[in-house]
Amino acid sequence: MRLAETMSWGDFWNSANYIYVNARHRNLHDRLVARDMVGFISSRDAAVLDYGCGEATAADVVAGCSQSLILCDAAANIRGRLTARFIGHPQITVLSPEEVQALPRDSLSVIVVNGLLGYLPKTELKELLAILRRLLKDDGIIVIGDVIPRDRSIFADAAALLGFGFKNGFFIAALHGLVRTFFSKYLWLLLVHGLRRYDEAEILTVLRTAGFSAKRRYPNIGHNQGRMTFVAFRLCESSRAAEGPDPIHHKILGQHDR
Repeated sequence: MRLAETMSWGDFWNSANYIYVNARHRNLHDRLVARDMVGFISSRDAAVLDYGCGEATAADVVAGCSQSLILCDAAANIRGRLTARFIGHPQITVLSPEEVQALPRDSLSVIVVNGLLGYLPKTELKELLAILRRLLKDDGIIVIGDVIPRDRSIFADAAALLGFGFKNGFFIAALHGLVRTFFSKYLWLLLVHGLRRYDEAEILTVLRTAGFSAKRRYPNIGHNQGRMTFVAFRLCESSRAAEGPDPIHHKILGQHDR
């Protein structure tokens, strides 16, 4: 327990871990996420940011559908591997969170934050949304994926992983991976730090308070359909002060609804 008390989620992701049970699991996961990200890119002129991207082994798929793709992760070791993997790629740039914060205002068309909110304290989420709002173009979107509902249990997520493994040929490896995770530092971090969970209405309120018009989008990014994805637009100041979303953005939001 002492290790988990001194280790943060950031430390965990910056170290070797067993979240992905094998290479097949990682590659399938990354391809699914890349496929879903492409669905949010409406123009090849888009400037895209994948914030908290992880290993992003299929980032070239996303880059191929956009003008530029920025990969950002707080873990220095992950950034090192990303830089080595995509060195020389003309459309992919790897940046730290501090470097992203220094980007020009109104410079990004699509920002994806997938699988991050569970590990982010609410105060840091508020700060992050303020930064991303400044970077987003007037007609840009933020996609927040894999948000964990308050009533979602770790057992339901484990079942989703096993189902994903069964359909894609790594069921036994998924079983072994769950057992290994149970006895790993991940479990201790869960017990000490927990994961941030949100009701649908709660995350919509968080986004509205941060200056966005947002709506839940179906399906969720990736394989775990017990979690949630939201699409958000930056509100202009007049719309932010008034009740209801900006009417133009409200029309676009409906295109991402079920």
